[in-house]
Amino acid sequence: MFVRSFYDSDGDGIGDINGLIQKLDYINDGGHSQRNDLGARCIWLMPVAESPSYHGYDVTNYYRVEPDYGTNADFKRLIAEAHRRGIKVLVDLVLNHASSEHPFFKEALRDTASAHRDWFVWSPKKPVNVAWGSEVWHHSPERDEYYYGLFWHGMPDLNYKTPAVREEAKKIARFWLREMGVDGFRLDAISFLVEENGQLLHTSGTHAFLREFSAYVRTVAPGAATIGEVWDSTGAMLPYYPDQLDAHFAFDISNAIIEAVRTSSAKKLFPPVMRLQRELPANRWAPFLRNHDQTRTMMELGGSVARAKLAATILLTLPGVPFVYYGEEIGMSGNKPDERLRTPMQWSRRHSAGFTRGHAWQPLQSDSSSANVQMQHADSGSLLNLYRRLIHLRAENPALASGDLVPLTTNSDVVAAYLRRNGASNVLVVINLGGTALSGVRVSSPDGALPARQYTLRNILDGQLAARLVVLSDGRIRSYVPFPTLGPMQSHLFDVFPRAR
Repeated sequence: MFVRSFYDSDGDGIGDINGLIQKLDYINDGGHSQRNDLGARCIWLMPVAESPSYHGYDVTNYYRVEPDYGTNADFKRLIAEAHRRGIKVLVDLVLNHASSEHPFFKEALRDTASAHRDWFVWSPKKPVNVAWGSEVWHHSPERDEYYYGLFWHGMPDLNYKTPAVREEAKKIARFWLREMGVDGFRLDAISFLVEENGQLLHTSGTHAFLREFSAYVRTVAPGAATIGEVWDSTGAMLPYYPDQLDAHFAFDISNAIIEAVRTSSAKKLFPPVMRLQRELPANRWAPFLRNHDQTRTMMELGGSVARAKLAATILLTLPGVPFVYYGEEIGMSGNKPDERLRTPMQWSRRHSAGFTRGHAWQPLQSDSSSANVQMQHADSGSLLNLYRRLIHLRAENPALASGDLVPLTTNSDVVAAYLRRNGASNVLVVINLGGTALSGVRVSSPDGALPARQYTLRNILDGQLAARLVVLSDGRIRSYVPFPTLGPMQSHLFDVFPRAR
């Protein structure tokens, strides 16, 4: 969630903490409604610390809430109200770099004898390192020298080879956990924390610091959660386990879901999920569709609400700890530049889509009159109401909440089929990814998929019964046809339970 774009309480056109408090019931109302909330039990806030930039990823004061958003007291009230509703709160912790406006950096620029000089990385001559085709060393005219800033000249990297920097990172974590009451952190750009011998990412120093930092967090708040951004392949992410952060975002799964829905093919959907399931407990990796740095799902899928529903269904029926970027649940659009990926939440058809009574900090998307909470709330078949149903179902159904994934085979690559199993709780998911109806779709499994017996299958979403399923002594599902015809871009979630004798 981007606080600047969620809800503006005071009419200045900028979303704020008090506005977020007013909208907490939309996220989770603590069980007081008939599922009119999303049912989410945790929110990750993009940076809320003081910063000169709209996005907040260049921090000038790690101990003060961005004044555009409110005060530290406002934030503490947010935590209390969120906890009252059963919502945990993670904040984005930006440790890789600070702002070029941070007092410590400005002091280090002026004075080579500054106690904070070694908090940053300097060079008298310009090294040749580049990243993403851009320079990472930036000229400082004050002393005709260069400083290291991987992402931008306004974000000088912090030097974690300096013990005082490591201690300051721990002090910041302790402040937000103990003084501000947060439940944990999302850590930005962690693969770039420590550079070694010209290597920009995935260094031994980075892993060593993350072990040190995570161990410290656990001593301060044993129940706190940490989740990291390693924007890379699963193979590059796995070395960040087992003793560093609690979890990391699963970019390969994100890409696999989007590709499966966009191409109407399940061929590449399961391998990245199965690799993580083999390697790690499901509570240690987090699938998602798109995030604040990526083209939104609706645009990736050509504006198709039907395909967005398929993507949501897959995301929320796979293992892991799923995250949903704000606005995805109503199909908001958005493409680069980054500001257009982070536009104001679309609440209604009123002025500024109900986000503010003033002039919104960023122009709304052109679809705000149709893709908004008010209209979709009233439509039982909307994308928003599908997200609500799936998130609540996931919380209530043991197989969907924490069951193992068993990929199934079908006689068509257009169909994705899989089991989620957790003890006596079993859910069969069958999804037609294509735009045409399919007849005679047959579903099969490996040995041991289910205990031998006859089963009744009832669709969790609409109560419709499927054909009887018979599993023999080897536990295999053999050429099972749940329905004579699967409708185009249609999803079925079946409760699988023993048939009464």
